[in-house]
Amino acid sequence: MKFATLSFFALAVIGLSASGEARETTPMPSSEKVSLDAFTMMPLIRSVSVSDDGKKLAILRATSKEGDYIIEIRNPHNLSEKPIVLGADKMMVSGVVWLNNNKLGVMFRQILKDGASKFWTNKFAIISADGKGSWLIPFKDEPRAGFSLIDRLPDNDNEVLVETDLNRNYIPDVVRFNINTGRSVTVMRGSTKISGGFISDHDGDIRAAQGWNFADNAIDLFAREKNSEEWKLIKQISPKSRESYSFAGFSVENPNEIYVNANLGNDKTGIYLYNIKTGTYSERLFGLENVDADGVIFDRNGKTLGFSYTNKHPERYFVDDKEQALYDALAPLFKDKFVSIISRSNDDNVLVVRTTSAKDSGSFYVITDKKSLEKIGERLPFLQEDILSSVKYVSYTARDGRKINAYVTLPKGKAPFPAVVLPHGGPWVRDTILFDEWAQLLASNGYVVIQPNYRGSTGYGIEHWTAGDENWGLKMQDDLDDAALFLVEKGLATKDKLAMFGWSYGGYAAFAASMRDNNIYQCTVAGAGVSDLSRINATLNDSRYLSRLQRPTIKGISPLEQVEKVNVPILVIHGDIDSRVPVEHSRAFVKKLEEYKKDYKYVELKDADHFSDTLFYNHKTILYTELLNWLDNKCGLK
Repeated sequence: MKFATLSFFALAVIGLSASGEARETTPMPSSEKVSLDAFTMMPLIRSVSVSDDGKKLAILRATSKEGDYIIEIRNPHNLSEKPIVLGADKMMVSGVVWLNNNKLGVMFRQILKDGASKFWTNKFAIISADGKGSWLIPFKDEPRAGFSLIDRLPDNDNEVLVETDLNRNYIPDVVRFNINTGRSVTVMRGSTKISGGFISDHDGDIRAAQGWNFADNAIDLFAREKNSEEWKLIKQISPKSRESYSFAGFSVENPNEIYVNANLGNDKTGIYLYNIKTGTYSERLFGLENVDADGVIFDRNGKTLGFSYTNKHPERYFVDDKEQALYDALAPLFKDKFVSIISRSNDDNVLVVRTTSAKDSGSFYVITDKKSLEKIGERLPFLQEDILSSVKYVSYTARDGRKINAYVTLPKGKAPFPAVVLPHGGPWVRDTILFDEWAQLLASNGYVVIQPNYRGSTGYGIEHWTAGDENWGLKMQDDLDDAALFLVEKGLATKDKLAMFGWSYGGYAAFAASMRDNNIYQCTVAGAGVSDLSRINATLNDSRYLSRLQRPTIKGISPLEQVEKVNVPILVIHGDIDSRVPVEHSRAFVKKLEEYKKDYKYVELKDADHFSDTLFYNHKTILYTELLNWLDNKCGLK
């Protein structure tokens, strides 16, 4: 049973190639600018996963610093054996999932053109792990059907459970898709009442779903008893209420119980069991006083292993003694690292382990037969621990008394340092620092970096989340300024060498920071930022629920209306095909900067979207070069 849903779209037939020949797979940074290339190169290894029978590893590996990804199929018991190599022409392979012991589902990214516009799109294909046979493109004659994998159906080698819209009515259905023949059988028709969010139980039966309630402008969450056709309304989530409530997966012990992650009257979310038959909740099974619960940890058969949450780092609380013992055995092997078993064979005789830390961008290992440990490789192999910086989890008090948690990345050397405030995007997310490329880039160039979970961030309960409502550029901005002043107070920075750099909402914050009265910054850098609050709901939100939920909270300073107040140099950077925050936000702001003769520079990244997966080597090379040059020279921070 799989509770996470992977979404991709099969929009066109793609040029693919399969080969049994291995080739050089270690990209090397150029000798002229090795330090920058170490950050800008695409990850050497994106993912590693093992087949259920433990006989094959699928490694998604780059062949150059630009990426050019291939899939290596290796023997986990002998990594030196020549691999089978699967490649794709004119496509970026972005992910791999085992559909059975012999078939792989492969995710791709590609730029498509529609008239004068271009956009990145996701695609999905199926190939045999031995490289033989042709690639199967699901629903290739229905390019807008979509392909969202709900459940691998581990007891069924031939079929997977998929969400798709084959009848083009913009309401997805659930089908069983044959991974060998491409044929599908409809399992459930979506409707105006139930139109997505499908969740299967451990038998592969669709037992939970959701729909948009037009009358109440809310999301209705439904579930049904085992072997019943009747859907019961479990919870209605209204934009008027900010209570969190989500299904986390079905209980295998009692098929009529479903785990939920919810507030249920508390400030922080916790984990409960809801009985669909009786309509009652269990006691709070898991929860903390200071942060929200993240979710439930299941094994492949749906057995509950424990619960997850995020404090300084992601954490786990196991209720299964065997799983706890396994992680206890792994911990001494990777001291001071966050250790995750990211893939495992059915008998646990092959485990794929990933480690991460402030100084570890991600390292992959395979453990075989419960005794042999071998390193597969690293995401960014030229960022070794000796050149990376330590990260501290701190808290400071904002000017109105609110406690703000933050991460501080400390460069090598003696304080004080020039400082950069780096606010996260969203804003309805939170920073969780295991490894942060931007913070480490800046720290390696001598900057102390602070990343605050300012008011409006999620993960710290309803009150901290809602405290950001209607405070864009106001109290939310005060929290960021107070982060910079905290560094000064602690002797880590000085008032004459402060800057702000952010992306998305962080870019908005950098716009707002450039025009504050009594400005504390020497300059700002706004990446993919929102400049016009009047158009944000039309450009940021993908669902009716979010647009109605978030719209009332987005009030405050609209930077585009106050460009005349800009009083420090500002660097504006934006991707020209940004699908989340259209580039017009930056272009309009820059036009007014020009009109008011402000001190600025504008950089547009060709074929760059909003998200990290569409910022490639050439984009990052331009972005990082411009960023460092701006901070070092234009801002005079060095």
